[in-house]
Amino acid sequence: MKKILFVTSEAMPFIKTGGLADVTGSLVKYIDRQNYDVRVILPKYACMDEMWKKKLHFHSHFYVALGWRNQYVGVLETEEAGIHYYFIDNEYYFAGPQPYNQLHEDIEKFAYFSKAALAAIDVIDFVPDVIHCHDWQTSLVPVFLKAFAQDYPRLGKAKTIMTIHNLRFQGRYMIDVVKNLTGLSDEYFTPDRLESYGEANFLKGGIAYADAVTTVSPTYALEIMTREGGESLDGLLYARKNNVYGIINGIDRELYEPEHDIYLTHNFSMTDMETGKAKNKLALQQELQLPEDTDVMMLAMVSRLTDQKGMDLIAYIMDELLAHARIQLVVLGTGQDQYVQMLHYFADKYPDKLSANICYSEQLAHRIYASADALLMPSLFEPCGLSQLMGYCYGTLPIVRETGGLKDTVQPYNEYENTGTGFSFANFNAHEMLHTIQYALKVYYEKREQWNEMARRDMRLDNSWKKSACEYERLYDKLLQG
Repeated sequence: MKKILFVTSEAMPFIKTGGLADVTGSLVKYIDRQNYDVRVILPKYACMDEMWKKKLHFHSHFYVALGWRNQYVGVLETEEAGIHYYFIDNEYYFAGPQPYNQLHEDIEKFAYFSKAALAAIDVIDFVPDVIHCHDWQTSLVPVFLKAFAQDYPRLGKAKTIMTIHNLRFQGRYMIDVVKNLTGLSDEYFTPDRLESYGEANFLKGGIAYADAVTTVSPTYALEIMTREGGESLDGLLYARKNNVYGIINGIDRELYEPEHDIYLTHNFSMTDMETGKAKNKLALQQELQLPEDTDVMMLAMVSRLTDQKGMDLIAYIMDELLAHARIQLVVLGTGQDQYVQMLHYFADKYPDKLSANICYSEQLAHRIYASADALLMPSLFEPCGLSQLMGYCYGTLPIVRETGGLKDTVQPYNEYENTGTGFSFANFNAHEMLHTIQYALKVYYEKREQWNEMARRDMRLDNSWKKSACEYERLYDKLLQG
């Protein structure tokens, strides 16, 4: 049996700040357990829910060198849904009310975590054939494995995969500080390795030293090799193009099944979709104090409120949209203050048309997916996107910009052939987005039968991890055979 170790900074159900946790927490469930023993190692954050902390059992402890100090490493473990999880415990690094802090703190925190995770392999007695690292927080693992190979004799044949969930976040910091922390010699801080525009770049090191690099959609894999989408790493990624793979994300369908979703006020299936969504819409309108009207088109955004997610486009056309369209807009998310203030302003101006919920709530997110008619995702760039896949499960049609995984997963509606899974626009342009929303409104109000047929078509889509997990399995096998 082949042994795979996921190294990640977060994973559902233990700790989540975004899509990374959804991916690492659900992908492992779909890997073929008859042929692969997949385990996960992540930090034990102080901010984890007490319910999960109580399930952890002490395994062992040791010390690891970081800079000029020896740091304590506690190893705890648990099993959840048949998957074995290990947790690195250190109260100095993993204290605080959230997993991530200021960059200078996180640079040291995740340098420590990468070293501790590798060292823990000796004590947990699980020697992986493949170490699968996720995002910049774990990207020093392939570097340490190369630089300090003598410290990890049992991992001499191990292969490494670096998965990029979002290339924008790279872990860049002062070279001298990173040198002192990691103990890496000068040869590792060259332009073809960790050095990037005068700084040390964690993710660049992972890309340079991993045996394979994956990202979370085929289109995004192409985009990050261009100057426009490469976030200054396009040259290195293009140089490694034969080892870069785009594998689309999936979702855990069990969590987004409207017939059994515990967060919904009214469960429904494909057969009673219209009445089920109408009942949920009415309940959500009551909850959010919007006018009760099951026929009005409800447009939703469940998103981080950042420039990446297209909030500048939203701000530009908000007045024009809400002043003239028969629509209700429901927003759920947290993010940059300028967008929070913008949403508050328009919610005050159009209280009957906009509900701005500036928070994170898994329960409310599910109720929004089930109630809304359409989901807006006008991203500047989008490695994969999960919300559109979640929306599909509830018959909620996506309105997206054609970028990254949104382009890969949304087929534009064709009114003449009655095909498609949603609506899309090509350019990052506010009025191109507005015209697409207006077209969706026209279809909703004038061609409701085709709208509902498309919604049921979306509900039938299989967006689980089954197909993508098979692609990862093939990549694991290819590395081990090579």
